[in-house]
Amino acid sequence: MRLFWCQGYEATSLSDLTAAMGIAAPSLYAAFGSKEQLFRAAIARYIDDYRCNGGRALADPTLGTRQAFEAFFESIAHSFVEAERRSGCMLIAAEAGGLPAELRDELARYRGALETEFLLRLERGLRAGDLPADTDAAALAKFLTALTQGLSVQARDGATVEQLAQVVRIAMRAWPSV
Repeated sequence: MRLFWCQGYEATSLSDLTAAMGIAAPSLYAAFGSKEQLFRAAIARYIDDYRCNGGRALADPTLGTRQAFEAFFESIAHSFVEAERRSGCMLIAAEAGGLPAELRDELARYRGALETEFLLRLERGLRAGDLPADTDAAALAKFLTALTQGLSVQARDGATVEQLAQVVRIAMRAWPSV
């Protein structure tokens, strides 16, 4: 996962992968079938890690909607900066290294799923009265997705956690008030 994340798909060779895993090429093929399938497994692992970390804040029923998103952004800011080689979000970073069209589409679907997750959380907030009734939840979900992607790129370019936190504080000024 870390190799694909840091180097991208194309730049990560089979010899890089087998060396990192301490196995021979036949074992890699026996376990995963192909580099593409290993990449898919790495993405699935990344998504699982996300659900255990940043995604947990969005699912927390004890947090109000705004507080859930603030906790989410705090968590991802730390993870983006602390990632090996400051690689930001794997769903964005891995694509920078060149991907076959099918894998690009798959990453786009994962990013779309994040936007859907945001939308569902915002709709829950609307029902709970955390957001004004006239809030355009779809537009806000798209904005928050763009913020997530921007934080990833900023982290990749060297931003600190505090700098990312400042970006989030400014972005949260756009949050609809009840």
